Amino acid sequence: MSTSAAATPRPSVIQLSIKEKAALYAAYIPMFTEGGVFIPTPRDYMLGDDVYVLLSLPDDTQRYPVAGKVAWVTPPKAAGGRTQGVGIVFPKDEKSRVLKTKIEEILGAHLASDRPTQTI
Repeated sequence: MSTSAAATPRPSVIQLSIKEKAALYAAYIPMFTEGGVFIPTPRDYMLGDDVYVLLSLPDDTQRYPVAGKVAWVTPPKAAGGRTQGVGIVFPKDEKSRVLKTKIEEILGAHLASDRPTQTI
């Protein structure tokens, strides 16, 4: 029996607690069809890496588990003083659809704002 098959790495777990609407606006990625969030982190990730996020939203005691994927990486010392981190896209499932709706309800009119965010 061969044991040479490489073990699939387990996704890293990141807890992201967003306390204010302005911080949620800066982190939310509405351009992803399923929704997504930017997570500031010094850790190196590759595009396509699986990441398990425990997301807390403003004025909400519930934590939302998201099995997302890295969709972009902002490297250290990025142009424009952007924060190092990763953009996580939500999976195409019912839980993500509900979470995206919840985030957009919290943000409301802020979604149409021209204020800069940590995202693209």
